[in-house]
Formats: sequence, structure tokens, C-alpha cells
Amino acid sequence: MKKLIDFDGLFDEKLNEYMHMNAGKYTEKQWENLIPKLYKQFGDTFVARAGNTPKGYYAEMSDDELAETLARHVAENVPVSDFLCRELEKRGCPDALVRLIASENEELVTLAVNLAGENARAFPAYFDLLAGDGSEDVKDAVCEQLKNGADAAKERALTLYESGVERERMLEILSRCKERDDRIYNILMREFHTGDEVPMHASYLAAYGDERALPVLLEYIDRDDINYLEYQELKYAIEALGGEYTRPRDFSGDKYYQEIMEQSQMPVDPEKKTDA
Repeated sequence: MKKLIDFDGLFDEKLNEYMHMNAGKYTEKQWENLIPKLYKQFGDTFVARAGNTPKGYYAEMSDDELAETLARHVAENVPVSDFLCRELEKRGCPDALVRLIASENEELVTLAVNLAGENARAFPAYFDLLAGDGSEDVKDAVCEQLKNGADAAKERALTLYESGVERERMLEILSRCKERDDRIYNILMREFHTGDEVPMHASYLAAYGDERALPVLLEYIDRDDINYLEYQELKYAIEALGGEYTRPRDFSGDKYYQEIMEQSQMPVDPEKKTDA
């Protein structure tokens, strides 16, 4: 196994030297634009300690070596360079990376999820995380990737929903499916009718994009017992589906409306002087 190399630390050393040599030559904004270009060039620069360029150093590794190197970086608190991450991404979600998703180290799991992305090869591991006792942050990260590949995740999401596992997250995933499926539409409508979270479930209908939901949403938004937050999300959902709701409504007595109005008021600076 190759030794761990802090390529980002080496780049920072070279960057400090370069900035010192070119002091006053660039503005702060110009430096912001230049540094990413310098980092990219560094990837193709021979580094004696590595016996290769940063990009070449990782390109020589097998899938297993790349995954183990990533795990070691996290375990030994050595910064993970972008060159290592890009090489892992180029491999198209290898099995070695998927295995890291089952790690007990949350930082490593999050890295692995971000690198695997919406590749369907990682979906079984993602759903295992959702069905487990992991942190909410990790589950949120996994859910985002499954939403991006919702059609490929659909069947497993339906199964877990029916089993009562992470139902809200399963609804969120299913609502992002592009292919029309009456099973999904019926579930989203049932949850809208029976669930307590009207704004959330209205947003799922908006995301799913099935115009058949319009009459139901238009009927619901016309109720006098809805609050301002529900009204806002329902109106958004209706417009997202191509509809329109125009009846004037007065929410001045609604506590949510009042709270939002209070928060939207600009604070007055007592020290600010006005013209006489």
C-alpha cells in the first residue's frame, strides 16, 4: 500500500511561495480566480515525494487501493485531496467505494455517498442506511442522491414505504420520479388527504407534476380553515401544476401570517439620524 501524501498541504506550501513572489501583482478577486487554476496545474506537476504527479499517483492505484486510501485519510486525519476524489469518481462507483458506505465512520460514509452520487450501484447500500439507525445528516445526504435517481430507486422506495420504513423520506424520493406510475400518484394523494403535514404533502404533489391533482388542491385551498403556511404551499403546488387560484383571502388574523410579517419588518437603527 502506498504511503499517504497530503497533496493539499504541499499545494498550500507552493501557493504561499508563489503568492509571496507575486505580492501586489494581483487583486484579491484575481487571486480567487487564479488559485483554482494553479491547483489544477498542480495535479499535473511532478512531486518528488510521490514519484509522480498527484493525478498520476492515484491513477496507478486499483479500486480497492483508492477506497482504502480514502479510508486511511479519514482515519488518520490527513486532508482528502480533490485528486483522490476525482479519480474515485472516474471509476464509476466501484464496489470498493460502495463498501465504504457501510462504514461506522460518519465522515467517511458522507464522503463515500457524495462520491458515489446517484449511481444506482450504490442504491442498495443507501437504502440500508435509511433503514438503519444512522444519523439524520447521513440519511439526508443519502435521500438527496436517491431523489436524483428516483426512477431507479422507485421499487425499493415503494417496498420500504409499504413496510412503514422512513415513510416521509420514501415519499420525498417517490415524488421525484419522472416516469408516471399510478401507484405513486395514489400514495401521494392518499398521504395528502390523510396526513397532518399538508404543506409538505402538497409540495410532493407539486414535485411529482401530475395535473390530476389540481382539482383536489383547488378544492382544499378554498377551505376557510387552512392557515397561511398551508395556503402558501398549496398555491405554489397549484401554480407548479399549471393551475391558478385567484380568490382574495384575508390571513391578517393568522398567527403564522403575523409571525412572518413581524420577521419581515426591517429593524430600525436607533442611532440612524433622519433629515430634519
